[in-house]
Order: sequence, then structure tokens, then C-alpha cells
Amino acid sequence: MNSILVIIPSRLEATRLPRKPLADIGGKPMIVRVYEQALNADVGRPVVACDHQDIAEAIKDYGGEAVLTRSDHESGSDRIQEAANLVDPEGKHGTILNLQGDVPLIEQAAVRAALKPLNDPSVDIGTIMTEIRDERFRTDPSFVKAVTTPNGDGTHRALYFTRATAPTGDGPLFQHIGVYAYRRSALEKFVSLTPSPLEQREKLEQLRALEAGMRIDVSVIASAPMDVNTPEDLERARAAIG
Repeated sequence: MNSILVIIPSRLEATRLPRKPLADIGGKPMIVRVYEQALNADVGRPVVACDHQDIAEAIKDYGGEAVLTRSDHESGSDRIQEAANLVDPEGKHGTILNLQGDVPLIEQAAVRAALKPLNDPSVDIGTIMTEIRDERFRTDPSFVKAVTTPNGDGTHRALYFTRATAPTGDGPLFQHIGVYAYRRSALEKFVSLTPSPLEQREKLEQLRALEAGMRIDVSVIASAPMDVNTPEDLERARAAIG
């Protein structure tokens, strides 16, 4: 586990919730709550990759590790790559886990589940999904669907990701959750690729990897972690913390 670097990307400004990472949840900034969950998962060294000194100071006040990255990155994976090179220039950490900075209630099991697919050496990227049980969300394009096939070991191989309702026919649909475990070499390859046609069409960055022939495998978790994007989400998170 010492070879795993958990990077939590965090940007200060958000359109729907200004200064979102610093929003108070039960007496602590949201980004500190996420950092705590990364620590509690106990899978590796957590580092917050941020674009503003205020976020870095919030993490350092807690006793955590943060690194300032450029503010002009086009994608979260670019920020992850810069942060990995800044805090681990010698490449001692062979796995990079990308944990989003707006999931203050994510369960430890969900963090660990993203790493499970990497037990297979042929897998480049691990991630997670959960079954969509609310009928309303089956056709909601904001719920990204993972189209997969079972591997027989409890994980699935990703064939496609889409905002459409897929696959068709009887059976469950699965919502993809954007927590990624990259082999270090896979992350380096991924950020070197140009945006791909299906990625641009669906507005889903992970399709770039599939279009380049990289393998993404997926673990199933019981439920989706609540992300915080709006003032209403923030109130629900505060109520859940108590």
C-alpha cells in the first residue's frame, strides 16, 4: 500500500457553490472531510492538489499534505499528473488514486474498491460503479452509464461509458462514479493523448483511454457517494454529518 499515492484535486471557484472546498461541514472545511476519508481508507499517502493557497492552508492546518498546482489545467487528470510529479518526482509511487474533492461522505470501501481491478496486471485503470435503482435516473444524462461485461471475479471490464440509456433491453443499468486508480505509467500515457472523438462527443474524459486501447475495469459498490455541487447538496451533507 505504500506505493499508492491518493491525490485529491480541488479548485477554489465553483459556479454553483463559491469557494466550495472551504464550505463548512460540521466544523471542518469540506476538503478536510474528504482528506479524512482518504486517511481512514488507509490505502496510501493522501495529498490535496489545489489551485489556491487558502485550500493548501486549510489542509496544512489539519496536519495534512497539499501541493499547489497550475490553475489553467484543462482536465482533472492533468492536475493529478502535475501533482504526482511535484510530490513524487522519483516515481516511487506506482499507483495514483484520483479521489474527487467534493465527496465528503465517501465510504472507505468505495475508495478501496477502485483499486481492486489493478490486481489484474493487464488492467490500466480501475474505477467504480453502482446499480441505478431509481427509475428516474435511467434516462438522466447526468448519470453516466458504464457498459461493462463481468470478469468472473467480481469486477467488470468497461466496454463503453455514455450519457445515453445503455445497454438497452432487460437488466440493470450502472452509474459510473469518477474515482480512478491509475497505474503510474497509464496516467502518463493518458495525459499525453489528445482528446478523442467520442470523448468530445459524450463529454466523458475516460473514453479517451478506451479509444486508445487502454483497459479500464470496474468494481461494483452498494451506493453512489453524495457529491456536493449546490447549496442544497451542502445542506444535505451537513445534515448527514450531524
